[in-house]
Amino acid sequence: MVAANGGDGFVVFDGVQKSYDGESLVVKDLNLSVAKGEFLTMLGPSGSGKTTCLMMLAGFETATSGEILLDQRPINSVPPHKRGIGMVFQNYALFPHMTVGENLSFPLEVRGLGKSKREEKIKRALDMVQMGAFANRRPAQLSGGQQQRIALARALVFEPELVLMDEPLGALDKQLREHMQFEITRLAHDLGITTVYVTHDQTEALTMSDNVAVFEDGRIQQLDPPDVLYEEPRNSFVAQFIGENNTLDGVVKEIKGETCVVQLDGGALIDAKPINVSQVGERTRVSIRPERVEANKDRLDADAHLIDAEVMEFIYMGDVFRTRLKVAGNENFIMKTRNAPDQIRHRKGDRIQIGWLPKDCRALDCPE
Repeated sequence: MVAANGGDGFVVFDGVQKSYDGESLVVKDLNLSVAKGEFLTMLGPSGSGKTTCLMMLAGFETATSGEILLDQRPINSVPPHKRGIGMVFQNYALFPHMTVGENLSFPLEVRGLGKSKREEKIKRALDMVQMGAFANRRPAQLSGGQQQRIALARALVFEPELVLMDEPLGALDKQLREHMQFEITRLAHDLGITTVYVTHDQTEALTMSDNVAVFEDGRIQQLDPPDVLYEEPRNSFVAQFIGENNTLDGVVKEIKGETCVVQLDGGALIDAKPINVSQVGERTRVSIRPERVEANKDRLDADAHLIDAEVMEFIYMGDVFRTRLKVAGNENFIMKTRNAPDQIRHRKGDRIQIGWLPKDCRALDCPE
């Protein structure tokens, strides 16, 4: 199990488990700590447990065992409306019969604020999301992007210290989604709000987060800043789920400090960095990112590892060339190189040598 930042964070899951049927666990022994002001994303495929964790934190689901703490206070038995947490959902959840201003006023009225104070906070929240001129409109008069801004303003209007977001941008088109990613991140950091964000979109997670917790089968497989997660995956699931990734299966033949020798199933020997291997004879799946692979020998360092390859497909993508290769029996090995005057444009059927640095090739576990 992976834990973050010790056990003294602003949000803490301490040994939390969740079962809906009393037998199978959808969340398994979760130990997680989120620092005050941190933007943490829970990332994973459908059914991995990430949304259940968010719902337990919000109070809409109850932990089967373990404890959830908010600012060092146990909240397992605290009802959702008394946790003081802002929520943003994919479906906006705006009241259709209320104006924008009335939607934002509602959580303030629940908290007993007077009219003048409510108006002041509503104006501030709408200005934050650049929707100050829309206070008198109803949700049906707004576009999807505008409704999502209002949903965000409503979550922020009572100035919570913690905001939870469940796939909030899933219904937006690509351009608007990317714009809102930066808006949400900027607001969270400017206001110093602790944010727990759930998504299955890896690009969204890498773009927005201080830290990303990758979920699979009810457990956190890895918790790290985005760059570490991408550059240094700890197991095959994370390597494959985060970004594009090449894999080659083989057997560990030798381990020598920071390097191991792997005999690929096709017979070739390569050097790799041993991450999830500990002994000779162990099956392994090596991982190499497409942008770490190079065919131009002038660009390769002297200690780069070379291996034979056959070009299966060459795709011009403007800023990059994408070459699909057959390497050690794998016909879907991808090399991604930037478009430069000295970069070679290969043709289908070309037999070439490619290379990469041993430190960029990680020997991981070999799932069955």
